[in-house]
Amino acid sequence: METEVKSKIKKAKTFEEQIEILKSRNLVIKDESEAISILQRVNYYRLSAYMLTFKENDKFNEGITFDDVYNLYKFDKELRNLILPVLESIEVAFRTHIAYLIAHKYGPLGYEDKNNFKNEKYHADMKNKLQEEINRSDELFVKHHINNYDGVFPIWVVIELTSFGTLSKIYSNLKDDDQDDIAKNFYGTKGEYLKTWLHTLSNLRNICAHYGRLYNRKFTVTPKLFKADKKRGIINDSLFANLFVMGRLLKQKTEWKHFVTKLEALVEQYDKVDLKCLGFPNDWIEILKFNKK
Repeated sequence: METEVKSKIKKAKTFEEQIEILKSRNLVIKDESEAISILQRVNYYRLSAYMLTFKENDKFNEGITFDDVYNLYKFDKELRNLILPVLESIEVAFRTHIAYLIAHKYGPLGYEDKNNFKNEKYHADMKNKLQEEINRSDELFVKHHINNYDGVFPIWVVIELTSFGTLSKIYSNLKDDDQDDIAKNFYGTKGEYLKTWLHTLSNLRNICAHYGRLYNRKFTVTPKLFKADKKRGIINDSLFANLFVMGRLLKQKTEWKHFVTKLEALVEQYDKVDLKCLGFPNDWIEILKFNKK
């Protein structure tokens, strides 16, 4: 079976052969040397994901150029870079929320007690993950606590070592009333919504950090939306739903305003971007601006 599968794997193509394949599929290539230069930097397979919306039955639509495809790739890259700083602000805020709640309700080391969480297994996994982060960290504050406090870390210290994914899991394993406490006090909602929003954005953070494609993507990790949001045309498996949730969770209104302005400018810069492939409703600018009023 393995030999049969291996025999089906296509042979590697040279850059020149890749160009000929694209030309045979009706793609217009105005400067072949420049196209080859791009293919030497951006894997053909990676670039091919941005070709899908430009063709039917493996043939490119009339007049579509190599530059159109590459510009879509550049748009996606710039979009990821635009999103990441906002996610950072949200992540840092949730580190603060969770650390403050645990420290004041259960004590500086309250995170070590399984009774302060819903699921014992998830709690054990969290502790193992935190220890792994401590062991591989070269942060000065980690060395300080190892040398001066026998490696005992209060929650407000160890929380700084968590990834967005771990942070999301910690929140989802808080007791329901603790989840609701953070959700209500800081975001005017319920924990059942907030935990899906955090999970959604931790997944988005992972995609962006690993240079994954956002354009024309259906997200498998989705946020729970209010009925009113769905009526506004927000589809929960779209990138727009992710952005909408970002707006709900970002506390700094000025930062969000700047983000929406830059996003609008980015969309206008690339004329081949189809907003439907991002799940953007027609009035997306108004929706995002309203989100922070």
